Amino acid sequence: MARMVRLAQFVSPLMAGLFFWQGAMAAPTVPPVSYGVGADTFHPVTEQHGMVASVDATATQVGVDILKQGGNAVDAAVAVGYALAVTHPQAGNLGGGGFMLIRTAAGHTTAIDFREMAPTRASRDMFLDAQGNADSKKSLTSPLASGVPGTVAGFALANKEYGTLPLRQLIAPAIKLARDGIVVNESLANDLQVYGKEVLLSHPNSKAIFYKADGTPYLRGEKLVQRNLAHSLELIAQRGPDAFYKGPIADQIAKEMAAHGGLIDQADLASYKAVERKPVSGSYRGYEVYSMPPPSSGGIHIVQILNILENFDLAKMGFGSADAMQVMAEAEKYAYADRSEYLGDPDFIQVPTSALTSKAYAKSLAQQIDLNKARPSTDIKPGKLAPYESNQTTHFSVVDGQGNAVAVTYTLNTNFGSGIVAGDSGILMNNEMDDFSAKPGTPNVYGLVGGEANAVQPYKRPLSSMSPTIVVKDGKTWLVTGSPGGSRIITTVLQMIVNSIDFGMNVAEASAAPRFHHQWLPDQLRVEKGFSPDTLKLLTMKGQHVKVLPAMGSTQSIMVGPDGTLYGASDPRTIDDLTAGY
Repeated sequence: MARMVRLAQFVSPLMAGLFFWQGAMAAPTVPPVSYGVGADTFHPVTEQHGMVASVDATATQVGVDILKQGGNAVDAAVAVGYALAVTHPQAGNLGGGGFMLIRTAAGHTTAIDFREMAPTRASRDMFLDAQGNADSKKSLTSPLASGVPGTVAGFALANKEYGTLPLRQLIAPAIKLARDGIVVNESLANDLQVYGKEVLLSHPNSKAIFYKADGTPYLRGEKLVQRNLAHSLELIAQRGPDAFYKGPIADQIAKEMAAHGGLIDQADLASYKAVERKPVSGSYRGYEVYSMPPPSSGGIHIVQILNILENFDLAKMGFGSADAMQVMAEAEKYAYADRSEYLGDPDFIQVPTSALTSKAYAKSLAQQIDLNKARPSTDIKPGKLAPYESNQTTHFSVVDGQGNAVAVTYTLNTNFGSGIVAGDSGILMNNEMDDFSAKPGTPNVYGLVGGEANAVQPYKRPLSSMSPTIVVKDGKTWLVTGSPGGSRIITTVLQMIVNSIDFGMNVAEASAAPRFHHQWLPDQLRVEKGFSPDTLKLLTMKGQHVKVLPAMGSTQSIMVGPDGTLYGASDPRTIDDLTAGY
């Protein structure tokens, strides 16, 4: 309660005048952004009329084709989302959920929340064993793991309110891919080999789709046909979302759940609604930043961290410098500490968005950052960090020739979700229920713990870090970006923005630059390889607990130049992705 009072005071205009920090830079140095010429070390894809960036080359081409057929960015995004359900079943889905951020050519920005919801029979302690301990098997690989899916409803809402082409036209490419078969790429082959045997082999419906008759997974270059999924897609194309939530697909899902102890029934599916929400917004060095509101924590904390960083001249410090990394890591600690206490489903709890995104509050936090000494996380605030979705989320970005822009992040949670295919639907079900706090104070599968604000309740949406984001310059869309990465989504998207604005990188350079991450608890500064050993040594001397770990994120981003030229880049950390346009 004391911390809430401390937060609330910073939204008062009177209080804003009380803050003065001598370390703040009155006129930060902001280098001009490069658009792929001169001394650039990485070069973006350049097009004029429309562009799509996604994790899968086939899905990207589906989106480009829709743009060529006269569809707008929303139409292309919906088509890409359906295609990914076929080509990238690790995360692309019909049985999961996510978030969509839209900015129209006229300047209207909106957010569509199609996050999964807990079934009506869900209960606070449903994932505890007989001894009262959290049981991750229940929340990850059992029928109890699935929330009510939102993807089909979310895409239908976006198409109805902001699209121009009929839904059946947007689903048609996915139907063809599922019916005729896809050529298994390296990414899918690897994930079937590594993760598939853990979650798919134990479920006959899933095994029949993704494994050959001899029990071996499909290999790179082999053809994977998904006839049952094609039939489900055809039903949605013919009947709209009712086929999924009130028709034959709903019956398949409910039957599968009932047969194996799951909780989702026909009434849960029939009552699901995607929700249009007002995006979280903020300003940073003259740019406008729009991102997802709760139940995503991404938008609030991206804006919060940017507000803190605005008090420092990062451009003068330089990319990869110990000082710049020190400031950003310390700012991230404060944001993640706040996340642990205040974030959850806004339909169930009051989220203090204005306080958390107040520039006055950010300035007070900036006051506490010491360039020369890291503050231990335990000194910032002891508490509980809410769980995150896994790395196996996927993001895609679309911009059309008229200036409409869409950023979408959606997921099943872990690779292939729960591993359960609902009956004969061909649809993999999510395991998003693991994103709730199974037992407040107890770590989930990722070693992170949650609090009461994110406890399981019927029809509640679990907290997320997914952060589809659009940055606006001079009233026009400038950067469209997002990423998977679990707890590292927020800091990955943050670094795309900072790299572009503060360090003057083009979109390809910003995507390729090495990344780092601090999430408050554990007290660890995670870095990718690529930073100078001297920098890491200096950070260690400042008190940061530096650890070099595997690559973070898989951004799919598009930047719009001053003349409207589109510059795009897919993350070099990812295989088989593609940015393309025309």
